[in-house]
Amino acid sequence: MRKYLMNRRHFFNSAFAGATATAMTVSAGVRDKETLVAEKDILEAMATFPVFCAHEHWGSISAIGMSEHGFRADCEAGAVPARDVSLWDIVLDPYFGGWIWTAGHDVTALARKAGYDDPFQWWRNAPQAMLDRMLPVIQEQELTGGFQCLRRGILALHQADIGTNDIRAWNKADAGVSVAYADIFRWYREAMKRLHIRDLIRPIHPEFFYDRKARADDEEAFTKPILRVDPLLTLWPAQCPRRDRLSALTGVEPRDAASWRAFIATLFDHAAKKGNVGIKQLQAYSRDLDYVPRSDAEIQFSGDLTATERRCFEDWVMHECCKQAHERHWPHQVHVGTHNLPRSSPLPLGALATRYPNMRLVLLHCWPYVEESAYLAKLRPQVYLDACWQVILNPAFLEQSLDAWLGYVPATKIMCSQDATSVEMAAGASVLVRETLSRALAIRHGRDVAQRPTLLALAEDILHNNAERVYGTQ
Repeated sequence: MRKYLMNRRHFFNSAFAGATATAMTVSAGVRDKETLVAEKDILEAMATFPVFCAHEHWGSISAIGMSEHGFRADCEAGAVPARDVSLWDIVLDPYFGGWIWTAGHDVTALARKAGYDDPFQWWRNAPQAMLDRMLPVIQEQELTGGFQCLRRGILALHQADIGTNDIRAWNKADAGVSVAYADIFRWYREAMKRLHIRDLIRPIHPEFFYDRKARADDEEAFTKPILRVDPLLTLWPAQCPRRDRLSALTGVEPRDAASWRAFIATLFDHAAKKGNVGIKQLQAYSRDLDYVPRSDAEIQFSGDLTATERRCFEDWVMHECCKQAHERHWPHQVHVGTHNLPRSSPLPLGALATRYPNMRLVLLHCWPYVEESAYLAKLRPQVYLDACWQVILNPAFLEQSLDAWLGYVPATKIMCSQDATSVEMAAGASVLVRETLSRALAIRHGRDVAQRPTLLALAEDILHNNAERVYGTQ
């Protein structure tokens, strides 16, 4: 399995330490009842507030498949399914499917033991037998955020509850998914309308801007791309086919400092013409986020580099990308936490924020570095927080974050994307985000922290308006 996919799959399974239950509980008796009433009122008022999905991975499913550098949906504009999409494409995604795998269950091996090539063939030929075998596997994680997001999203979009052992519900969900994905981009737009998702941003690989399929225009009509720059930090080997191809696509061969700057600038210019809205990196999967400024003379731009030489190269390329983002006033999404602990702490990013003030830094996920992320957002005017993925990992993480952030960070700095692999997962995540946010605001209403109109305006900002201002999509 590719390292990239494994990184996406291996969530660091650490115990959630915190006083969330205490922090999110109001005094007993009548005040509890009043808070519940306020929560219901706020949730109903928020029901149609628009949502800004600023960091999504829709299309990261087996039916669309992989390319050489990652999921096809991230590498090819207009990528569509190569076969009929099954409910199990959605359930066995890189997130929840990956967590099933890390729990010790190889679903492909189970399918082969049953006499089938893969889980999808197993489902087509023996659905009841597969469900009977898979239910104990799924029920191990039935209470997790990943499953609950899938369950709530499939229920909202396909009117079928997979939180049951009834084969009829699973068949109904499967039929709904199959019909919907027969026209994937029409389905996305329909689902977004139902969910009140007004804006959608997807991180994509550099090749996405050049490799265009027949449905590229359909996808680009409602999706904004954000350029992943982490691949550029890997283009140092002497023999590097990806560097050679990007060189051919851009017309610039990166060999030394001057040509590398021209290569990055040309790539960014082309991305801008295609509607790109910023840059994104997930280097925290493999190293810390302390990017030291490097002089040109320090850099070996290709060859059999030592670990120290590779780090210098990575630092130099990242700073050149940040310079471009600074000059273009582009935001920069940075993966923080969840993996590679403790080296994925956001604290070193304060230096980048100071050095490139026109580049808004958006810290993604933030857990378990909730307070560290808040510290940077509090003290750096260009640092923002996006709690995306938190409810998918565990809704309690979002409760913890909101409790810490709402009393400390300017409300204009907080966002809640979904970070889902499918629109179904995004649907469930958006439902849980609304519920969690309404509960946090109701508690503050009960404490006389703010009045209802103020809290509702804050909710609309967190769900949509803050992201709209950061990414400049107005």
